[in-house]
Amino acid sequence: MTENIPTYPDLIRKVAVVTGGSGGIGAATCRLLAASGARVVVHGRDEAKIAAVVDEIGFDGGHAIGVAADVTDFAAIERMRQRVEQELRPVEVLAAFAASGGPPPGPTAEITEEEWRSAIDGTLTSTFLTLKSFLPAMSERGGGSIVIMASSAGRVPTPVPTAYAAAKAGVMMLSRQVASEVGAYGVRVNCLAPDSILTERTQRFMSEDQQQRWAAMFPLGRMGEPEDVALATLFLASKSSSWLTGVTLDVAGGKIML
Repeated sequence: MTENIPTYPDLIRKVAVVTGGSGGIGAATCRLLAASGARVVVHGRDEAKIAAVVDEIGFDGGHAIGVAADVTDFAAIERMRQRVEQELRPVEVLAAFAASGGPPPGPTAEITEEEWRSAIDGTLTSTFLTLKSFLPAMSERGGGSIVIMASSAGRVPTPVPTAYAAAKAGVMMLSRQVASEVGAYGVRVNCLAPDSILTERTQRFMSEDQQQRWAAMFPLGRMGEPEDVALATLFLASKSSSWLTGVTLDVAGGKIML
């Protein structure tokens, strides 16, 4: 997966934390960061999945450690950050990708209060808490690149649950707000809004025929791959995007054009 891809020499030996890095887009991002020479911290909640990504990176000659933590718990995030700083050094790249799912699709009026709060906490609040933990040290050192995961569901109305869409839209505004606050300290904050990425989970729930029909809805004629989003992340994390902050990049095969 790391053959014939662009690499970014300025990422060599930088410490990069990827929350939600144990599968899908996050795991692809961990692999490609490691291929560019970054020292990667693979975060997740399933220690077996974390270990699998760490082992794969190590097998390919990269450097990675794994950390399990609940990103809805600020104290847990703080412990993760402190461990990373002790074992490696302060974090220079943060990919805040971790998020939990929301209620099943259905009318907004049928979403329970518990489901709403769970979706908001698992996606928007968890991103806020992650930024709250890592931002102070980046600002103090005068540099850092943060990439936050949103979704095309936060851009335009779709059949996804309202709570999920609202949370992802909030993530986009959070990224812009924070970017405007910390730019003077040399910290950049950008956002990704993918659409229909063919992750392991998607492949389990969509037949080949369904995938083909879905792919036909995109101007580029295919669904996205996790590596498509990972490559966008590397660009935003690197100095190649040094004049970009507060941007939401639609990784959507042309389906979203804003």
